[in-house]
Amino acid sequence: MDFLTSVKLAIYRHFAESSAAPTPQDIARELGSTPSEIQDAYRQLRANRVLLLERDGVTIRMAPPFSGVPTQHRVTIAGVEYFANCAWDALGIPAALHQSGTVYSRCEQTMEPLDLEVSLNGPGPSSWIFHSLVPAAKWWNDLVFT
Repeated sequence: MDFLTSVKLAIYRHFAESSAAPTPQDIARELGSTPSEIQDAYRQLRANRVLLLERDGVTIRMAPPFSGVPTQHRVTIAGVEYFANCAWDALGIPAALHQSGTVYSRCEQTMEPLDLEVSLNGPGPSSWIFHSLVPAAKWWNDLVFT
C-alpha cells in the first residue's frame, strides 16, 4: 500500500475510534513517520479532495463524512457521538462505520430538530426532503459554505 493511502486510512481509523480529528503527530506515531511527512500527505490529500484543512494547513476540518469541528449534525453510534459536516454526511457516518446509529440535526429554516434512525439498510421512513442549493459537482469550490 502506498504512503498516501496509509495516511488516509489512518485518518479515518482515528476518526472512527475517537470521533475526533487526528493531529499530524497522531498519524506520524501510528505510521512510524514524521509530522512533516504527514503534513505533506495532508496537503496531497487536500489536493485530491479527500480532506479539507483549516487555514493553518495542518488541522483537519473535514474528512467526509467526518467533521473535525463540532457542528449541528451529530450522529450517535454505540454511545459515541460523531460530528458530520452536513445532513448528507450525517447519513454517511453509519454507512462508513457499518453500524446503525441515530442522526441528530435540524431544519435551518425552522430550527426544528430532525432525529432519524439509520440502519445498515439506510434511514428509516420520514417525510423530510433533503435539498442542497449548490450542485454536488461544485461543493468543493467552498466546502464549508456548501
